[in-house]
Amino acid sequence: MGLDRPQAWLLGLPTAAVYGSLALFTTILHNVFLLYYVDTFVSVYKINKMAFWVGETVFLLWNSLNDPLFGWLSDRQFLSSQHRSGAGLSSRAVVLARVRALGWHGPLLALSFLAFWVPWAPAGLQFLLCLCLYDGFLTLVDLHHHALLADLALSAHDRTHLNFYCSLFSAAGSLSVFASYAFWNKEDFSSFRAFCVTLAVSSGLGFLGATQLLRQRVEAARRDPGCSGLAVDCGLCGEELLVGSEETDSITLGQYLRQLACHRNFLWFVSMDLVQVFHCHFNSNFFPLFLEHLLSDHISLSTGSILLGLSYVAPHLNNLYFLSLCRRWGVYAVVQGLFLLKLGLSLLMLLAGPDHLSLLCLFIASNRVFTEGTCKLLTLVVTDLVDEDLVLNHRKQAASALLFGMVALVTKPGQTFAPLLGTWLLCFYTGHDLFQQSLITPVGSAHPWPEPPAPAPAQAPMLRQGCFYLLVLVPITCALLQLFTWSQFTLHGRRLHMVKAQRQNLSQAQTLDVKMV
Repeated sequence: MGLDRPQAWLLGLPTAAVYGSLALFTTILHNVFLLYYVDTFVSVYKINKMAFWVGETVFLLWNSLNDPLFGWLSDRQFLSSQHRSGAGLSSRAVVLARVRALGWHGPLLALSFLAFWVPWAPAGLQFLLCLCLYDGFLTLVDLHHHALLADLALSAHDRTHLNFYCSLFSAAGSLSVFASYAFWNKEDFSSFRAFCVTLAVSSGLGFLGATQLLRQRVEAARRDPGCSGLAVDCGLCGEELLVGSEETDSITLGQYLRQLACHRNFLWFVSMDLVQVFHCHFNSNFFPLFLEHLLSDHISLSTGSILLGLSYVAPHLNNLYFLSLCRRWGVYAVVQGLFLLKLGLSLLMLLAGPDHLSLLCLFIASNRVFTEGTCKLLTLVVTDLVDEDLVLNHRKQAASALLFGMVALVTKPGQTFAPLLGTWLLCFYTGHDLFQQSLITPVGSAHPWPEPPAPAPAQAPMLRQGCFYLLVLVPITCALLQLFTWSQFTLHGRRLHMVKAQRQNLSQAQTLDVKMV
């Protein structure tokens, strides 16, 4: 009996589209979470200040440690060196294991998202448990999803193709931000709660369907010698690397960390990415503040809301263009160009001053869009580091999830430094302390910007000038630091081609070993 038409259409979807759709099912939840979770607990559940800060502190520690922890638990079996005897998992089996993990963790992420919007425990306890559960499942989903980018495809072109679909579906998922405004009401929470239930059900079912399709593609490729319809470059065809066949040469976490400490390109990359994560979160944290003190007298409240919503969608759409440039010029050159563009625009804005409102509005928007776009391109660089790590250390299999976790461990402190350093600089330049005022609406809430009491008339010009210098000097400093560290990164051009070729040769040689056993 043949397939019915809807099922046949689904099976005919490109693998890259199925892989990218996983980003949609994450994004529709995560943007709503970022926008409303603080406001929900502060304004609706009335959490007290001490419980709020305890929850955020525990969340900070958990958020920093769970990436390497889950990466180690997932990939530690891949770290030992290659050897010729024994039986173990193939690369295809590793991909299947990651897809099965996404099939479990995706729906659990949707359930943990639901736990925010229904009061089921004292507010402080619920806040702590919800944050840790949600972030744990989000980390598991992100790690396996990013690891699949390195495992499904080898060539830079095909990884860019996969990332293109991720950006496309992420942009579609960001539309949930606009829809949420129609349902958000702190006085009558039932409609917003129903909206979140709809998002969670859609996301959970989407994860189940997409992972089922991916699993069918991988299993079909095992039976099909032509490798039709698996990865975009059929990267798993014939690649039967043995992993986990013996435990005698497995390495410890300390040995793995020493290997990373000797991985020169990894160290330069995380140095650059730490600055990038800092700048991304600085823009997110202070975007409402810049709108209020630099533009609020010249734009309406609804315009501010639209700008905030577009700031979530535009980076994904802009990334589609950046990825087309990556196919032509390579990721290294595009990222370097974005750093130079950030430096040039910031210097131009500094020379123009805060009174050129049209240029100021364009700069605030473009600064956030380009910075977020750069963050999304760096996933491709990590996949190249995965290849180099495999070649340098002669691993049995690429430890993709673990390397993504180690990058997150080093760079996530930038999330904490951004608001701390930003508020200190603002106080240093202007004497305006954000904490010595009535409770402001948290950044990322439903309101387009905080609503603190208006500063004294004599203080207002100084505060506006301080916000302007903060707006332009931070990207100038970040761009200079990043241009220096990025110039030391050598995994591009001839070296990158050499690493790709060595990984391909490694796969072919290991395949011959398997056939001889």
